[in-house]
Amino acid sequence: MITQTLISLFERDLTKLKEELLAYQNEETIWKTEAQIPNSAGNLTLHLIGNLNAFIGAEIGKTGYVRNRPLEFSDKDVPRQKMIAALDSTIEVIKNALSTLTEEDYAAEYPLVVFKEKMSTEYFLIHLAVHLGYHLGQINYHRRLLDHI
Repeated sequence: MITQTLISLFERDLTKLKEELLAYQNEETIWKTEAQIPNSAGNLTLHLIGNLNAFIGAEIGKTGYVRNRPLEFSDKDVPRQKMIAALDSTIEVIKNALSTLTEEDYAAEYPLVVFKEKMSTEYFLIHLAVHLGYHLGQINYHRRLLDHI
């Protein structure tokens, strides 16, 4: 039950993220920062792609993905269509990885200590879904605030 729920939520929000990127009237604005807005929508998108491919793809799905977190925040001007293709790929990675999990896997300890304490795989996957939603909201606000300037 939780597998289908998580897949549905990740797919819904990653699809919404693609829609947000496409909604920018000016593609350059995706990379804009302003005053108290330190991260562009582009860098937040790269961060989410890296985050999900590392923590779900590499750890659970054994995809071999190697994350470069600093590049997620320093890379600039990645074409919108390239990010959308990466989001499509990330959706497939998540579907494939989560489809392998059993109830025992969800209850088991997540293989990495990401925060200060150990946690279950279920807890961390829910955290990742919430994290995606948090940054999706930031990207939506970024677009509405800066795309017209």
